[in-house]
Formats: sequence, C-alpha cells, structure tokens
Amino acid sequence: LSSSTTPTAPPKLVDEFNNNKDWAPDSWKNFKLSQGPNYEDADELKEAVDILKKNSPLVFAGEVRSLHEQLARACSGQGFLLMGGDCAEAFNEFNVDHVRDTFRVILQMALVLTFGSAMPVIKVGRMAGQFAKPRSEPDEVRGDVTLPSYRGDIINTEEFTPEARRHNPHNMVKAYHQSAQTLNILRAFSTGGYADISRLQAWNLDFVEQSKEGSNYRQFATKVDESLRFMKAIGVDTSAPAFTKTDFFVAHECLLLPYEEALTRKDSTTGRFYDCSGHMLWVGERTRQLDGSHLEFVRGIGNPLGVKVSDKCTPDELINIINTMNPQNIPGRLTIIVRMGADKLRKNFPGLIRAVQREGKSVLWISDPVHGNTYKTESGIKTRSFEKIRDELRAFFDVHDEMGSHPGGVHLEMTGEDVTECTGGISGVTEDTLPDRYHTYCDPRLNGEQALELAFLIAERMRLRTGLPSIL
Repeated sequence: LSSSTTPTAPPKLVDEFNNNKDWAPDSWKNFKLSQGPNYEDADELKEAVDILKKNSPLVFAGEVRSLHEQLARACSGQGFLLMGGDCAEAFNEFNVDHVRDTFRVILQMALVLTFGSAMPVIKVGRMAGQFAKPRSEPDEVRGDVTLPSYRGDIINTEEFTPEARRHNPHNMVKAYHQSAQTLNILRAFSTGGYADISRLQAWNLDFVEQSKEGSNYRQFATKVDESLRFMKAIGVDTSAPAFTKTDFFVAHECLLLPYEEALTRKDSTTGRFYDCSGHMLWVGERTRQLDGSHLEFVRGIGNPLGVKVSDKCTPDELINIINTMNPQNIPGRLTIIVRMGADKLRKNFPGLIRAVQREGKSVLWISDPVHGNTYKTESGIKTRSFEKIRDELRAFFDVHDEMGSHPGGVHLEMTGEDVTECTGGISGVTEDTLPDRYHTYCDPRLNGEQALELAFLIAERMRLRTGLPSIL
C-alpha cells in the first residue's frame, strides 16, 4: 500500500538475515506450540494449506521494506507509529463502509498527530488478517454443554454449536479472501484520491460531526487548510503525491502458524523469506515463550515484528526476546508494545528501558493502553475505561521523559463505527449505556470519537515535549 513510485532498497544487513541456515518456514513445528488449533482431519488441513500456498501474496516484499525503513527512522526519534483497528475481524461484519470508516478515523488521527509531533506518522491498520484470538481457556461451558472456545473466525465461529465451534481449516481460506478484499479497498482509498489532504474536512465521521471532538477537528482542519493555501501561494505543488496519497500498512497478531507458513514466500530480489499475509506481525503476551513455535517462526521472516510485553516481563527476559527476534540489532526490525496499566507501568517500565539502553538495543517503544484496562461491569459486560486508557498513555510519556527515550507510538483497538463499548471520554458512554450499541465479537473497542479524543491528547503531549504551542 506504499504510495512511493521509486523502488525501495532492502534494509541494511540483509546478508546477516540470510544466515538463518537452521530456519525454514516450517521449522516452528519442532518447537512447543501455544494457543494452537486442534484440527481433527489432517487431510482437510493439508487441502486448505495447499490452496493458500498456491494463492498470490496479500502484500509484497517492496511494501514490507518500505514500512521497515519508516520504522527504522522512528527508532531514531524521527517518526511515530499509529496502529489501530478491530479487536478481531469477523466474516459477517465485512463491508466497504466498515473498512472506510476505520481508515478515515486513522487518517484523522494521523493528521492530528503529525501536526502535534512535527514528525511523520506511520499508519498501520489492525486489518486484513486480524482474525485469530488467543484464549485463556480452551473450552467454554454453558450449563451442561462444553464446547471449544471461540478462537476467531479464521479458526471457528461464535455460534454455540458443535459444528460452529469445530476448528475448521477451510476458514483460513475464507480469511485469505476477505483480507484480499480489504486490502483492495485500502489500496483504492490510500492512492485513489480519498486520502488527498485537501479533503480533510470530509474525513470527519458523521456521528462525530456534532460532538466536541468533531468541533475540535474542524477547528484544527481550518488551520491545516490555511497552511495548504499558504504553501500553494508560494509555489508548492499541493497536487503532488505527498499531498494526495498516503502509505497505509496492515498488521496482525502472528497466532495461527499454519496460515502464516502457507503465505510465506521467498523474495526474488533479496532471497529473504517474507510472511506475505501482512506487512508487520506481532507476537502476543501468551505466545512469546523463548522456546516456543511463534518466536521460532518470526525470527526467520523479513517483516518488521512486534512483541507485546506486560508487567510480567523481566528486563533479562526482554533482552533474550530481543536477541531472538532481532539478533543483528537492525533498526526498525522490532517494536516493543507495552501493555501494563498505569500504576504497573510506572513501576516496571523504567527497568525495561534501562536494560535496553544498557545493552544498546535498537527498538521502537509503543504503548498499548487498552489491554491492561479491561474490566467487567456488575451486569457482566466487558468494557474499558477511557480515563484508565488516558492515564496509561500519560504514564508512558512520563516514563520516557524521565528515561530520555522516544515514545514511538500507540496501538489501539478501535473502530470508526458509533459503538458504545468503552466507557468515558467526551462521548459520555456510561456503564448504563453500554448495551445501546455494543457490537464487538471479542473485546471492547474505542469508537471514532474516543479515538480522535486520544489523538488530540497525545498530540498536545508531544507538542509539550518539543516546546510547541497548543494545537487549538
């Protein structure tokens, strides 16, 4: 989805990557597998995998290298990574409007963050592959009936019946085709004129339009319009690709390894293997074991990688993870996604940064302020508090200020839809109004208004760091 027209040079140290003589796309099978599916029919699994192996890549090596280069610059403090999208994509929720609305709220947020930080914002959607979800329990019990837990549409479906909850390998093929459609839509929006910065007023979501955040965005957009008119007046060509197109990348959790292996391809330019299911992949808190299959798989692919860490991760463990995932210490290769909750972050995060600084490791630190702030209401609804999310982001920036390190980005579960799944913020969602539009199949998501509010809060904090005046 890169809008660049010039060929992208491979990242440096490619030769060291090619020294993985003991790695192959299927070498993960020799390691301990966590959160793996239970496919009952080996022939059915082989049939689905063979179909995927014959299908075209969903993304291409040149696009992946373009993202890698942008992340490398962010590692040195010259960029900010914005990752956002659904908790989990679903087959029956797929439609063009849903993809468009998430895309445009990410565009809005990125524009606010770019203005706030005075640095490039790298836009990555949790889209076109974010189907699988880890589960704390393998089975779900309802009354006297026990069935396999719902693991995301790429594995099984949510209906509580034996057939729906069976782990079906052909769901991987369905997920591939939906991802291809999603990427086709995103490519059209990112390069076909929709992302033209002169249309920034049109990016406002209908339900946000009349809100305080919608008003703030319109006020901010007027400032950007004035800047564009000034640039045009002094001879800057605002019809150039830099103004009318944007780079937009996709990422998902590397969880279902048969799917990831089947979409891994060898690049003819570099001889490197790339997982062509997405531009970037991350390994979750539950699957980042040093002796596990997931770290074994990702260490051999050329994609930029992420790993989620909570307060359970010790400094020594983090250094071992980094050495496994990025042994050559290549800038832009590894992003550390921090999810702890505000209080635990203030206590535990400095030690992780200190260890990375001491060892001279090149990583990009980004905050996932949503996962550590999930709770259930008295009525049993799973939700997240906007105020707790904001507090964790504030703690993330405070710790980086203390440590002299770069707060490199944010990772959010969010949607462009007008949902009521997270409480708080200017949108005024309360525990009583959660059922009004609670649509998620998995974890609660920020709605577009709440996501935009966070973007303004982050932008103001970044301007404070650089001594710039307020955005509004």
